[in-house]
Amino acid sequence: MTVPLYQVKAQLFRTLGHPVRIRVLELLLDGPKAVHELLTELPMGSAKLSQQLAVLRGTGVVSARRDGNTVEYSLSTTDVGDLLRAARLVLTQHAVGQGKLLAELRMETAS
Repeated sequence: MTVPLYQVKAQLFRTLGHPVRIRVLELLLDGPKAVHELLTELPMGSAKLSQQLAVLRGTGVVSARRDGNTVEYSLSTTDVGDLLRAARLVLTQHAVGQGKLLAELRMETAS
């Protein structure tokens, strides 16, 4: 039995719905990073980071490559970066709209 596409998309967005996972993806935009490099940027222990990386790997958003004792993570596709940039654009447009509303409210209050 196949899973409907909308359910697979929903799982992807649930995966992206955690701040640590988003931050990991942002860090990987610059290129592959070893776990110890990610840990220097994230305020958490290695066990917690490992859990978050497992979720990202499970949905295919990141891939892992072992080199001796080091595991290096990277975005599985450049489309992940495109998705993060699209989210930034949506949030920017939302903030612009909120700014316009705030300006209108201030003008109304000043009258």
